[in-house]
Amino acid sequence: MRRHTGREELPPVEGSVTVEQREAIGFEPIARAMFQMYPVRTVLGLVLMASQAFLYNAIFFTAGLVLGSFFGVPSGNVPYYLVFFALGNLLGPILLGRLFDRVGRKPMITSCHLVAGALMALSAYLFAEDVIGAATQTALWVILFFFASAAASAAYLTVSEVFSMEIRAMAIALFYAIGTALGGITGPIISGQLIGTGNRGSLVVGYLVAAGLMVVAALVELALGIRAERRSLESIAAPLTAIRQETGTAT
Repeated sequence: MRRHTGREELPPVEGSVTVEQREAIGFEPIARAMFQMYPVRTVLGLVLMASQAFLYNAIFFTAGLVLGSFFGVPSGNVPYYLVFFALGNLLGPILLGRLFDRVGRKPMITSCHLVAGALMALSAYLFAEDVIGAATQTALWVILFFFASAAASAAYLTVSEVFSMEIRAMAIALFYAIGTALGGITGPIISGQLIGTGNRGSLVVGYLVAAGLMVVAALVELALGIRAERRSLESIAAPLTAIRQETGTAT
């Protein structure tokens, strides 16, 4: 323990919660927690999940089409470009992840969304001006998704930790499903249709929409985000089965 924490003993326990033993948590208390107890957090989670799903799916699932249709990359060479794309996605959460605890959730989630949105807008502008090639376009995507993938990981983190412990897994599942339906399905459909026009200007509009959604998500996080770093889950959201906290307050 000393090797990992630098302490000989665990720190003293802070606070206590008395819970009511239940066999299972049904959908009714889950819905009540999401839409009655924590509606603002529900809005936050949906915005974060839908925006990153739209951006990620709109770019990733149509990258091959863009490289082939607008940059003349042979279909057999597209996977080589996507390898670097995947590398950026991997390194983002690995290198930036620790900062979400050290710097804080709100500043990191906000800044990652803002940077991703700004890079998306820059990429759209350069693409519209037709001044970059396939390699430069891919490099911009790699840098973009270095930050966007960290933002996406933070979205999963957010929806799991700002709700009561009993529904953390269900919260991830529900927000993933709804967010993917809102952004993950519409993103590739819209991008595919725009690519089909063969017009750079049309596709740029779609890219700017994706950039705008990331900026909106950043502003929503700035306004509604929860400072959850270095806090116990019970202090962020009381367990649904809690009947008395240390202060004696019923929930």
